[in-house]
Amino acid sequence: MLPLKAFLISFLCIVLLSLAASLAQATRTGELTSERGGWATARRDSAGIAPDPHQYANLAIVQVYAAPTYGWKGAVAVHPWIIFKRAGETQYNRYEVISWGSGDKVRRNSNLPDGYWYGAKPHLLVEHRGKEAEAMIPQIEAAIKSYPWPTTYRAWPGPNSNTFMAHIGREVPALKLDLPANALGKDYRSLLHPIGLPPSGRGLQVSLLGVLGVTLGAEEGLEVNVLGLNLGLDFAPLKLRLPFIGGIGQDNLQKDNP
Repeated sequence: MLPLKAFLISFLCIVLLSLAASLAQATRTGELTSERGGWATARRDSAGIAPDPHQYANLAIVQVYAAPTYGWKGAVAVHPWIIFKRAGETQYNRYEVISWGSGDKVRRNSNLPDGYWYGAKPHLLVEHRGKEAEAMIPQIEAAIKSYPWPTTYRAWPGPNSNTFMAHIGREVPALKLDLPANALGKDYRSLLHPIGLPPSGRGLQVSLLGVLGVTLGAEEGLEVNVLGLNLGLDFAPLKLRLPFIGGIGQDNLQKDNP
């Protein structure tokens, strides 16, 4: 009992410290203030991150972004999306899951490829260019079509926007997706399939509806999930994976240059 008690106390302390750090960061960057504006007036213009699709018309490009969610939830969770274009195309396709609205929650081109997410600047998680990107685009499209919960959205524990992105990562291991620890919902799994691949598509995950589980993955490292709060250690690159704030260490960005 003593080791379990020590683990729970340590876990609680880390959770509280991570929450404090996340709140401090969000306050400093204006994510919890009026700087982001109201829902209707918050920034949604381009952040200037995605390569110009006209300049790189002959190059296939795949990118994954994440940005703090709107309002107070931005201090504890992120919203991800994926964009891609084939060689010869001059426009990106953007796919994500959005909670509002009835019917299908999977949306295509509802926002600019690298647009601010209602006032929050996006962070580039993954980038692939060239032949590898071209080869994975059909797999990404197939994964989008096979998403198991297209009409269901639950902020906690899922399925939600992070569940959608994790599904794509599992179906397309070449993407090398590494969702941050504060991608709440990424570990959501059906009770019928509690064991399977992690969001990176390489490794092993055991998860009960995303509220209790363990992940060992090529991109995730070792991660423990308790009530949707994730704590772990990423080995390549070395990084602490923490709830609310996401992590401390080197950047997640993966690149395949042409």
